[in-house]
Amino acid sequence: MTPGRDSHSSFHGTTVVAVRRNGVIAVAADGQVTLQNTVMKRSARKVRRIHDDRVVVGFAGATADAMSLFEKLEEKLKEFSGNLPRAAVELAKQWRTDKYLRNLEALLIAAAENRMLLISGNGDVIEPDDDVLAIGSGGPCALAAARALLDETALDAEAVARKALAIAAQIDIYTNDAAVVETLGQGAAKAG
Repeated sequence: MTPGRDSHSSFHGTTVVAVRRNGVIAVAADGQVTLQNTVMKRSARKVRRIHDDRVVVGFAGATADAMSLFEKLEEKLKEFSGNLPRAAVELAKQWRTDKYLRNLEALLIAAAENRMLLISGNGDVIEPDDDVLAIGSGGPCALAAARALLDETALDAEAVARKALAIAAQIDIYTNDAAVVETLGQGAAKAG
């Protein structure tokens, strides 16, 4: 926890998973907002489209912090003509070094075209070796489930993301099964 933040009032826990299959990327997130040990909201929207709907971003962490980072990422996407990897690297550099931004508590998954990136405040921009990324308290469960589903089934990207999130919700107390999914790519429709 960042020094200066009140640990007694911290919101925490979520799961965001991104899955790529057959030219489609699905980004899914649960809707639960937890304050200490109380569920405050079941239907928060933690996945958003930005940059004229060409980029899908999901977040884990403090909502206000994530909204600030969405705005900064959108600015970087405009600055670099929609080049997600370049925008992500520049955001990560700014996030790590800027006096205000470095105190923001969030992780982002950003997807565009056929690319998925994890962006952190430590300056990390990670592109997965395989077709799955997951963050949040239920991230490890969703990551394992999605990898198994990709290996063992013919489910499409959206179905894998939804099922992986549902499995994480059965295990992680800070994740629910109220999935919001956005898809990108050939044959993908905007989801909900």
